[in-house]
Amino acid sequence: MTTHPLRHCAAGIVAAWAFGCAAAAPLQPEPIALPGAIRLALDGPRLRAAGHEAAATAAEAVQAGHYPNPILEYLREGEQAGTRTTTVQISQPIELGGKRRARVALADSTAAQARDELAALRQEVRAEAIAAWYAVRTAQERQALAQALSALAGKSIDVAARQVAAGKVSPIDETRARLAAAEARTELNAAAADLALARTRLGALVGRPADTLLLAPGEDAPLPALKPLPALLAEAAQSLPVRRARGQLAAQEAQTRVERAARLPDLTLTVGSQKIDDVGRRQAVVGVSLPLPLFNRNEGKLLAALRRSDKARDELAAAETETASELGTAYTRYEQARLDADLLRAEVIPSARSAYELTLTGFEHGKFAFLDVLDAQRTWARVQARQWAATQEAWRAWADIARLAGAAIEQEGREQP
Repeated sequence: MTTHPLRHCAAGIVAAWAFGCAAAAPLQPEPIALPGAIRLALDGPRLRAAGHEAAATAAEAVQAGHYPNPILEYLREGEQAGTRTTTVQISQPIELGGKRRARVALADSTAAQARDELAALRQEVRAEAIAAWYAVRTAQERQALAQALSALAGKSIDVAARQVAAGKVSPIDETRARLAAAEARTELNAAAADLALARTRLGALVGRPADTLLLAPGEDAPLPALKPLPALLAEAAQSLPVRRARGQLAAQEAQTRVERAARLPDLTLTVGSQKIDDVGRRQAVVGVSLPLPLFNRNEGKLLAALRRSDKARDELAAAETETASELGTAYTRYEQARLDADLLRAEVIPSARSAYELTLTGFEHGKFAFLDVLDAQRTWARVQARQWAATQEAWRAWADIARLAGAAIEQEGREQP
């Protein structure tokens, strides 16, 4: 049995269309847990770029340890055979005044600064990933509650409509119920927008499209208890601003040593052989050259390096003071937000929900006015919003503390998810 060629063509077109549809299908949301988000953020381009810079400065440190290359020279004087003079010599610059040692110290301090920058950036990115992940978690909870409140608002409309139909309440109560439902839908739209923004921020950190991010299910980790503030302040020496300022000071001090060593000129030793044709013999050539520091003693560069060292020293002191101040502020923010979030979650929100449910039941039986129902519903929504805000503020403060006292938080963070 033969198949018509047009049937083959049609089958090919259908297969190509199906393949194209499969290729164009949108990516499905992929669940991501907090450890996975941290790992993806740490593999991002910011840290890769810092790693390349650290590798480059390490290579420069190796290069700084090399000695100057010798110079091979060939000289010929005269054109005619028998009267020419030919000289071959090698000159070797010899660095004096500890120039090589100072140059290596400068390169090593620059490499150490790049390594510290990489380590501090890891702490910062890790803290940002945790804060962004919990921002998405909080936004998801807010959206879920907004959906629940919208459903309850719809239920309130039905209850009010039945009460109006039965002649038990005024039609104005049904209007109030519809207004409350519209307000609940507005809150639901705002919650969806906040969730989209939070996913966008997290997606930028982990390198994933925002519409494919879905947090892995699981219980939220409780807000961790921190070490006492004095212990955290002792760890603030590892913060990114302080590390940068300390590395800059070390580099400027090393630069000062380089400029001080440059005041002593280098010696150049020359050895070689000279052939004189008319004499018909060779003779040794030995020479020494040394620049005379009569007009340029490198005073300007040395003075500039000394002043920049003073500047770096003052910037280090300022960074330490500012870091301690910011750490104290973040610590207070975190403790206050953590206490508020725990209190609202454990006591206030359950009581507000119970009050709303009892009020709605009492309204159905004619014991409460509908205004009481709306007031209880708004109270429940308000305390939930306060709980979201407190939780989010706590994680933001925690991220700031992790950035400012990275070593202590990194140690505690190993106990977290």
